[in-house]
Amino acid sequence: MKHLAPFILPFLFSFFFSSAICSAADNAKPNVVFIFIDDMGYGDIEPFGSTKVRTPNLNTFAKEGRKFHSFYATPVCSMSRAALMTGCYNQRISIPGVLFPQAKIGINSAETTVAEVMKSAGYTTACIGKWHLGHLPEFLPTKHGFDYYFGLPYSNDMYSKRPGNPPLPLIRGDKTIETEPDQSLLTKRYTEEAIGFMKQNKEKPFFVYLPHTMIHEPLAASEAFKGKSASGLLGDVIEEIDWSVGQVMKTIKELGLDEKTLVIFTSDNGPDMGSAGPFKGRKGSNFEGGVREPCIMRWPGKIPAGTQCNQIAGNIDVLPTLASIVGAKLDPKQIIDGKDISTLMMDDKAGPVRDVHLYCTANLKNPVQAIRMGEWKLFLPDLDEGGAAKKKKGNAPEGNMLFNLEKDPGETTNVFDKNPEIVEKLRKEARTRISEILANRRPVGGAASSK
Repeated sequence: MKHLAPFILPFLFSFFFSSAICSAADNAKPNVVFIFIDDMGYGDIEPFGSTKVRTPNLNTFAKEGRKFHSFYATPVCSMSRAALMTGCYNQRISIPGVLFPQAKIGINSAETTVAEVMKSAGYTTACIGKWHLGHLPEFLPTKHGFDYYFGLPYSNDMYSKRPGNPPLPLIRGDKTIETEPDQSLLTKRYTEEAIGFMKQNKEKPFFVYLPHTMIHEPLAASEAFKGKSASGLLGDVIEEIDWSVGQVMKTIKELGLDEKTLVIFTSDNGPDMGSAGPFKGRKGSNFEGGVREPCIMRWPGKIPAGTQCNQIAGNIDVLPTLASIVGAKLDPKQIIDGKDISTLMMDDKAGPVRDVHLYCTANLKNPVQAIRMGEWKLFLPDLDEGGAAKKKKGNAPEGNMLFNLEKDPGETTNVFDKNPEIVEKLRKEARTRISEILANRRPVGGAASSK
C-alpha cells in the first residue's frame, strides 16, 4: 500500500476537489428575471391558447419551462404589485386597488420587499418599468431594496392629458429625466435597460424585475412592430412584448448564464382589451378571467421542460419561494400570506402547497369577495369590517354563488343551492381568514402611518 500512495493521493485529491467544485456549482445562487406584463389576459399569448397573435419566443419559453394554469394575481394594478413585492394580500398591508398621481400613500418602509430579500442574499437588484406602489420619493423602488430603477412610477394613462394629472414622469434612480416620454419606445427602452444591467452584473447574482408598461392603455408599439400583427395595435404590442422576452433570453444565453438563471413570466391582472381565454370576467373582476394569469417559469436543469402545473399558486408566493431558493431568511414575526412553491416548480408529482386562495378587493372596508378551497370557489356576501355579513337588503350580484372550478372553470353553473355543506365550510374558512387579516392588518406608508 505504501508504494501505491503516491498514485492514490493525487487521485483522491483530484476526486474531492472536483466534487467540491460540482457541489459549489450546484449550490450557486441563480440569477432571477421576473417579467411582469400589465393587463395581459390568460388567453393573450399562444402558449395559453391565443390564435390571434404570434408569440414564437414565448412558445419556445414554454417548451423549455413549465406553465402554471392556476396562477393568481388580483383584479387591478397596485394591489397586485403589492402582493408580488411583499408576499401579502393587499388587504394585509392596506394597499388599495390603484394609486393615482394625487395619492400621498405608498408601500410602507416597514414592509420587506422581494428586492430586500434578494439583497440580503447578496444580489444586485434592478426594477425596470412600471412601479405603481407610490410615486413620492420615500416610496420609489430605490428606497425598497432596488439598487437601480428606470421607468414610470404609475400607469401610462395617468398623464397630463387627463385633467388634474401632472406630466407623466420617466424616472432613473429617484430623478425625473423626461416627462411625457414617447410611449411607443417604452418596451424597447425597458428591454435595452434590462439587457445592459445583466451585462454589467454578469459576474454576480442579479435580480431583474421587469414590469412592462404595456399592454396597458394607451397602447403603443415601436415602428418595427406597428401594423405588423394580424390583430391590430393590441396584437402589435403583444408581439413586441414577445420580442422583448426573446431579447432577454438571447442575452442570458450569450452571457453563458442560461442554466444559472430562473426566468418567470406572468401578468398583474386580467385583460382590459385582450382575451381571458376560457374564463369569465376581465380586469377589475374577481371572476377567474380577472385574476387567473398566464404564467411560465424556466430554469434549465431545475424546472422540467415542457411541463404544466395545475395547483394553486400566485404572485403572493414569489417572495417566499425566491427566499427559499436563494437561502434568504425571512423575519418570522412579519406575517405573510404566500408559500414556498419551489416544489411546484421543480417536481412533477408535487401536491398542493397552498390549498386556499382569497380573492381580495380594492376596497379596504370589504376585504374579500371570494374564496377558493381546492376545486371549490365561493363568492361571499358583502362583509363588515369585523368579517361578518352585512345585514342589508340583498347582496352584491356575486353574493351567493358557488362554482366547481375543476368541472366548470368558466364559472357558468352556480351550484350554491345544491351544496349547503360545502358553502358553510368555505364560509367558515373565509371568516377565519378575514378575521385574522383584519386583526393583523398593517398600515400603508404615508403621513398618517408609522413611517
